[in-house]
Amino acid sequence: MLALAVIVPFVLLNALAYLHARAFTRYAAPSATARPPSLTGWKKLGVLVTGVTLPRPENSTTPTAVGLTYATHTIPVPDGTLEAWHVAADSPRALVILFHGRGGCKCAVLNEAAAFHQLGCDTLLVDFRGGGGSSGSDCTLGVREGHDVAVALSFAHEQWRGRRVFLYGQSMGSAAILRAVAHHGAAPDAVILECPFDRLLTTVGHRFEAMGLPAFPLARLLVFWGGVQHGFNAFAHNPVEDAAAVTCPGLVLNGAHDAWVHATEAEAVCAGLGGPRRFELFEEAGHQPCLSADPERWTRLVGEFLTKHLP
Repeated sequence: MLALAVIVPFVLLNALAYLHARAFTRYAAPSATARPPSLTGWKKLGVLVTGVTLPRPENSTTPTAVGLTYATHTIPVPDGTLEAWHVAADSPRALVILFHGRGGCKCAVLNEAAAFHQLGCDTLLVDFRGGGGSSGSDCTLGVREGHDVAVALSFAHEQWRGRRVFLYGQSMGSAAILRAVAHHGAAPDAVILECPFDRLLTTVGHRFEAMGLPAFPLARLLVFWGGVQHGFNAFAHNPVEDAAAVTCPGLVLNGAHDAWVHATEAEAVCAGLGGPRRFELFEEAGHQPCLSADPERWTRLVGEFLTKHLP
């Protein structure tokens, strides 16, 4: 009886963690679950059992919505394809490749693409595998996406030879950029990272905290089973450690009220960068694009960064 009292709860807890990990890393639900802080009663109980689910992200608009003309490119990857939109600028200063966060696709960075266009840059907006026009329906929080970044950068170097290339990412996109440099040999001319989490375990823990649940041991179980399902050690997915491989200039932006990526964690990622670096905090922002929180300041900071690090 004593053994059953220990084994049964252990098995049930791991089964719940397995379901949460599956929901967290696969886009399959017909409709999205509301954000955890807004859930109440039975809905919260249901999420505690099945996990927070998201539908497969699809592009709801195109660059024409922000007044930009574009061309669509298909980039091959080992088990499918990536879809990208290229927006050309007159006499471009550089090419900026933009990468979205978890639960999004390339239409989520259209406003940033328009801002970079105004700053005189070509842009390439890329769908990670799992959403938009790219193949698949899985999300690995920046692990496999790091390979997508490296492939997109190689495609850009081949397609627009001699062009200086900057990488821009939001949340998971930032983690994927750091992983691309540290694990896949990507060599951009500069990086701009928004809301980069320091460790996968940390940011998963914050999501349990938002539900009013203890991060330990729940976050560890979810990270473990997520890694098992996708075939990698998820505890080793630590962008703060990958940052040391980035020797090009870096600009890191974060919201002061970000519940998923605390300011101190993003600042630690910035401090770990191996090249010239700058950290800027947006006092009114949460876990959101900093451009939407303060367009004037974002444009000024990014414009200064481009001017400083372009010939």
